[in-house]
Amino acid sequence: MFVTGRQAEILEIAKVEGRVLVEDLAQRFSVTPQTIRKDLNDLCDGRALTRIHGGALFPSGTENVKYEARRSIAAAEKQAIGRAAAALIPSNSSLFINIGTTTEAVGEALRNHHELMVITNNINVANRLRVYPSIEVVIAGGVVRGSDGGIVGEAAVDFIKQFKVDFAVIGASAIDEDGALLDYDFREVKVAQAIIANARHVILVADSTKFERTAPVRIGHLSQVHSFITDVCSLEGLREIASANSVDLIETGAG
Repeated sequence: MFVTGRQAEILEIAKVEGRVLVEDLAQRFSVTPQTIRKDLNDLCDGRALTRIHGGALFPSGTENVKYEARRSIAAAEKQAIGRAAAALIPSNSSLFINIGTTTEAVGEALRNHHELMVITNNINVANRLRVYPSIEVVIAGGVVRGSDGGIVGEAAVDFIKQFKVDFAVIGASAIDEDGALLDYDFREVKVAQAIIANARHVILVADSTKFERTAPVRIGHLSQVHSFITDVCSLEGLREIASANSVDLIETGAG
C-alpha cells in the first residue's frame, strides 16, 4: 500500500507505543482530527493498523507489544482501574497479583493499605511494594521472563498452589466477546489458572483496548471471576455474560 510521509510517521508511533489516538495525532501534526481519521482509515484499510474508538492499534498478531510500550497504552485508564480494584481490597487481607501493566497499577494503588500479604509472580510489583513496612511481599520462584520480569513455569505454579488467599488480581492480553480470557505465553497462563483456582475473590482488570486484540492461549472465562473492572465495556456480549454469572462489572470511565 502507498503511504504518505505523515502516515509513515503515524505507523512508527503506533509500532512503538502500541496505540495512537486521533486527538493526540491531530495536535502533534497540526492538522484537523478529520485529516487524521482519514489517515487512520487508509492505514486500517491496508491492514497496517486496527481501528478502535478514538484511534487505532498496531496489530499484534501472535506477538505481544513490548512491555515498556504497553505501560503507555491507556495509562490513565489503567490508573483509574487500579484505584477501583484497590478499593475492593481491604487492609488485613491476602492477595495474588499477576503479571501485567494493569495489575501493576493495582499494586501502585495499594500502597496505603495496611497489613497486606501480597503474593506475586511479578518482579515489578514486588520491587515497588517491598519498601512499605505494612505490606508483606512474597515472590514466586521460577523462570524470570526477561521481557517483563514475570515469573513463569511449573515451579511458579507449584508455589502458587501452596496458598489460599482472599483476593486475586489478574489481567488478560485479550478478551473475546464470548467471554474467553486470552494470553500469549502458555507458561504465564498456567500460573494465572493456578491463581484463579486458589483465591476466594477473583478481580479481572483490563482496559477496553483488550477487546480489540487477539491472543492464542486461553486463560479461562469471564464467568470464573467475581469482579471485572474496565474503563468502558462496549461489548454487549460481555455485559450479558457478566450479568448471567453474577460478575460485578465496574466501569471507571475515562482515566
